[in-house]
Amino acid sequence: IPQKMTVQDVPGAFPTVDVPDHAHYTIGVVILLVGITGTLGNFLVIYVFCRSRSLQTPANVFILNLAISDFLMSITQSPVFFTNSLHKRWIFGEKG
Repeated sequence: IPQKMTVQDVPGAFPTVDVPDHAHYTIGVVILLVGITGTLGNFLVIYVFCRSRSLQTPANVFILNLAISDFLMSITQSPVFFTNSLHKRWIFGEKG
């Protein structure tokens, strides 16, 4: 019966580097600021587009689409990356 190989069975599959703690915290703070700025900025673009009839042109629908996708990426990815930076490791385990 063939056994299932895991990452631990392959030496050097994912090499790691010792990174100082302050680098993790610095990156975490930057990611948090970018996430907050992206969330608020894109929310304002979506809000203004929905409230102003003069901005609702076919060309601006593309801008709205970009703002919606960027907003969703900001609210879903920034908290995960920020939390990982604070814990200094991937927090969702091998399957995550």
